[in-house]
Amino acid sequence: MDEELLVKYKEKIREELGLGPAPMPQRIISHEYTEFKKMFFPRQLSLYEKGCTFAEKIVKVRPDEKRAAELDEAIKITHLDVTPTGTLSFAVLAPIVLMVIVSLLAYTFLDNIFFVLMLGLGSLALILPFQKLPDFWANNWRLKSSNQMVQSIFYVVTFMRHTSNLERAIEFTSNHIGPPLSLDLRKVLWDVETGAFDSIKDSLESYLKTWEKWNREFIESFHLIEASLYEPSESRRLDSLDKALSVMLSETYEKMLHYAHSLQSPVTMLHMLGVILPILGLVILPLVVSFMTNETSPGQIALTIGILYNFLLPVGVYFISKVVLSKRPTGYGQTDITEENPELAKYKNILLRFGGTEIAITPILVAGIVAGIFFLFGVSPLLLHVFDSTFEVNIGQFALMGYICPQGNTCELESRIGPYGLGAALLSLCLTLSAGVGVGLYYKLRSKNVISIRERTKKLEQEFASALFQLGNRLGDNIPAEIAFGQVSDMMRGTTSGEFFSYVHHNITKLGMSIQNAIFDPKNGALTAFPSKIIESSMKVLVEGSKKGPRVAAEALIWAD
Repeated sequence: MDEELLVKYKEKIREELGLGPAPMPQRIISHEYTEFKKMFFPRQLSLYEKGCTFAEKIVKVRPDEKRAAELDEAIKITHLDVTPTGTLSFAVLAPIVLMVIVSLLAYTFLDNIFFVLMLGLGSLALILPFQKLPDFWANNWRLKSSNQMVQSIFYVVTFMRHTSNLERAIEFTSNHIGPPLSLDLRKVLWDVETGAFDSIKDSLESYLKTWEKWNREFIESFHLIEASLYEPSESRRLDSLDKALSVMLSETYEKMLHYAHSLQSPVTMLHMLGVILPILGLVILPLVVSFMTNETSPGQIALTIGILYNFLLPVGVYFISKVVLSKRPTGYGQTDITEENPELAKYKNILLRFGGTEIAITPILVAGIVAGIFFLFGVSPLLLHVFDSTFEVNIGQFALMGYICPQGNTCELESRIGPYGLGAALLSLCLTLSAGVGVGLYYKLRSKNVISIRERTKKLEQEFASALFQLGNRLGDNIPAEIAFGQVSDMMRGTTSGEFFSYVHHNITKLGMSIQNAIFDPKNGALTAFPSKIIESSMKVLVEGSKKGPRVAAEALIWAD
């Protein structure tokens, strides 16, 4: 109350002196946070920020108070540097500009008022989806973050079992998980560093409020972790930490069960729209075409069907599937290992070895050549007609080319239309094959090496629990980790786990690496041969625990197991 009275007196004095109202404090963002955001922020969101800033300068469309609060929450979740007014201005201005451009292009090239109106109105209809873009990206951000929550609680609990320091535990977690949750946790730390909050607990509590409607178990787990700081005995402190992880795992399991039970109706709807409807359309569309007048040109019919089948229907199915997935609870999401370790990206190519030389050939080159061959076969009737308009091959009643004059007219050879022959129709199937075989071959060649690595990693994950137990026992006997890796690799010789530990032991003894480099080095680390988030998490726990000594590392490994 005294502070409010003091502020009023200050404002009154400024008015009497003619100084005007006090300037609003600017938003403080540390340089480290800006650089980290620039590194990991999605490119499409950066372009969206620029678009919103530009649109707000041209026209200001202000949302009402309720919508402004919703947009402000979405903006904070996604770390966007925009205002609610900017997002709404962009949602109105961008579709209008798109409508003008598309309508002019349609009128110029198609010369059909129907398509001009359809494309123009379709562009205007984007105003509503564009208004929901911040909510859509906030939801995507929330889903990606929630996929990392189990792992983040695991890291925090593991760290705090041997070091009861919440700030260092959050820093450790933010350094060992990927974006977007790492960006959120770093923001929690930087809000304390920049003075936005007095303590890490206040900053963390402010962040946890953003998850109140979406993930209560995440909040409960962190509250249990905070409570462990005030426990009088070591046993009760460890029980509180174990309870935090248990709450996160059990609630996640229950939510996933309910979500799986509720998927039946949405999956049926997607099946009807994405599979049954196109098949029924193949039967119904020929009947629809038969009722059309002769005034409708075949080109317009083909274009209309193409827009319906190749654009509107796939886009509709995509958005419905995104809505279904947006309700998915916290899980353990998939990750692209090449994003975290670019050295593994070479396995997405075709690798040819000649002696000691390794040559990488991009799959798109091979797939493009094969697709191009099929494409040439598909358009060969058109090419043959261009080079020789009299070329024809007849087999009984069937013709290869089948170029004919328009109905009821006589024409020269050069004026005939087609090709309508059986051979040309069969060869046209190669056009579809060129797309299908090209795309299929590209992904097959691209994933062949990666799948073999993944299968070997899966085998390691299945037997890794017993391997960790063996390693933890050796460390528990006060054997240094450098020696323990060699002993466990000898004991488990012939298994995938033994191969992994042997890889680490070789890096330590032969290459003179530290434990951390022997496991995590981007070029020669053991994880390059066995890329797995589960193994990576366990090894990070080992490296951090070994800084406190073999016994602490042993307890952390056996507990993680």
